[in-house]
Amino acid sequence: MQIQLTTTQPLSADTLILPIQQTDDLPEVLNALADRFNLTPAALQHDFKADFREILPLYQSEGRKTYLLGLGKELTAMIWLRAFRDLFFRQKDRLTPTVGVDLSGFDADVIESVVLGIRWGGYDLKLHSTAKPKTTEFYSEEGVLEIYITDQQQGIAEEVLHRAEAIAATHRQMLDLMNSPSNYKIPQVLADWAIASGQQHGYSVTVFDKAEIERQGLLALLSVNKGSEHPPVFIIAEYKPDNLPDAKKVGLVGKGVTFDTGGISIKPSTGMHLMKSDMGGAAAVLGTMEVAAKLRLPVHLIGIIPATENMVDGHATKPGDVIGSYLGKTIEVIDTDAEGRIILADGLGYMVRNFQPDVLIDLATLTGSVIGTLGYHAAGLFSNNDDLTSQLLKSATQTGERLWPLPLWDVYKEDIQSDVADLKNFSGKPLAGAISAAKFLEVFTESHPAWAHLDIAGMAFTDTEFGTQKNATGFGIRLLIDFLRNG
Repeated sequence: MQIQLTTTQPLSADTLILPIQQTDDLPEVLNALADRFNLTPAALQHDFKADFREILPLYQSEGRKTYLLGLGKELTAMIWLRAFRDLFFRQKDRLTPTVGVDLSGFDADVIESVVLGIRWGGYDLKLHSTAKPKTTEFYSEEGVLEIYITDQQQGIAEEVLHRAEAIAATHRQMLDLMNSPSNYKIPQVLADWAIASGQQHGYSVTVFDKAEIERQGLLALLSVNKGSEHPPVFIIAEYKPDNLPDAKKVGLVGKGVTFDTGGISIKPSTGMHLMKSDMGGAAAVLGTMEVAAKLRLPVHLIGIIPATENMVDGHATKPGDVIGSYLGKTIEVIDTDAEGRIILADGLGYMVRNFQPDVLIDLATLTGSVIGTLGYHAAGLFSNNDDLTSQLLKSATQTGERLWPLPLWDVYKEDIQSDVADLKNFSGKPLAGAISAAKFLEVFTESHPAWAHLDIAGMAFTDTEFGTQKNATGFGIRLLIDFLRNG
C-alpha cells in the first residue's frame, strides 16, 4: 500500500474517511455533512454521535462510500491510532483499492498516529497458518492511501509521514517477533534480526555467543540459560549520528527471554503458552535502535539485549543456588521465575562498565505485580532522576504509551537482602513485587545518576482486536523515539 499526501481531493478514492471529534460544534458539522450528502440533518444527528470508534457509512449517488469516524471528546495520539486501527482492521475486506482520509481540519502531527493505525489495521496475526487469508486490495502493493491536507500543513506533513512510515515498518517486524512461538524464536533469531537490521540501516551490531559470554563473565545470564538446549546470546547494538561526536549517549537494555517456563519454580500451565512474549523489552530496544538509525536521530544510542530461554532440565539453576554476575556481585536465587532481573543484571552491568551512558533505561516484561498495580493501562516507571522521569512522562502523554511512576525508596532494600549472598532475586512476599524487582536492578546500575526502569509486563502483550488471545503491541518503540527526539 502506497501513501500520498495531496492538497486537493481527487475523486480517485472510492472510499473516503472523515474523522469527526465530539465537540460543542458537532451539530453544525453534521448539518454541513447532511447538506453535502443530501441527508436529513435530524436523522444524521440521531444516528451519529461521534463517540470514540463509532462508524457510520454513507453512500453517494455515484457509488462512492464515506465513513464518518467518531473520535470522541479528547484527541490524543493513541485515540487517533486506535480509532483508525479499529476501522481499517474491521472494514479491510470492504475497502476499495484507493482510500482517502481527510485530515485538512486537523494538526499535521496527527498524520503519524493515523498512518500507524492504518498500517497496523492490516496486520495479519496468522503467521504460521496454512490457510492465510488473501491480502485485500487496499493492503496489496497496488493499494493507495490518499491523505488530504492543506497547503499550510504540507511542510510538516512530509516529515511526519516519513517518521510514521519508518516506525510502522519496524513496528510490524517487532509484532511478528513477539507473536512468533518459541520454536521459531530461539535467542539466535533475535541476534540474526539485529545483525541484518544493522547492516541495512547503518549501525553496528556485535553478538557474543556462549563461549564469549563465558569469557566475558556474564555469569547471571549463563545461570538462567543452564536448563535450555539453546545457547544464550548477548547482543550489543550501537548507532552513532554522523558528525556529532558529542551527542548525548543513551543506553537501552532489554530483557530477551524468548520463552519462560519459570525454571524449577515452574509456572502453572494455564497461560504459559503466552510466555513466548517475555522478550517484549528486547523488542522495544531492537525496534528503537532500527528506527533511530532510519531517522538518523542526533543521539548516540547503545542497545544491549541479554537473550535466553528459561527452561527446566537436570542442569537448571535451583532455588537457593548462589550465582555470580558480570559486576562480581553474588545473587541468591530464591525463585527461578524471577529470571528477567537476573539477566538484566548482566546487561546493566555491562552497559555501565563499558559505555558509561549519559542516560540509562531498561525495559522488561518483568512482574505480574505491576499488572496488579496498574492493570493493562500503564507501565510502571521507576527512576532516581526527576528530570528523566518528567521527560519520559511527557513522551508517554504525547504517544499514549502510558507510564506511571512508582517509588524506589531505600526502605524496600530489605526485600532483597540475602543471608548468604550479596542480594537475593525475590522477596518472597506477595506484595510490592515490582518495587523490589526495581531495587534489585538498581544495584547493578552502579548508582548511575540518570536511570529509569520500565516494567512493561501489562503493556507489551495484551488483548487487541486481532485475535482471541493476548498478542503483541510493540509497546515502547513510539515512547522511546519520542523521548530521543525531544528529551
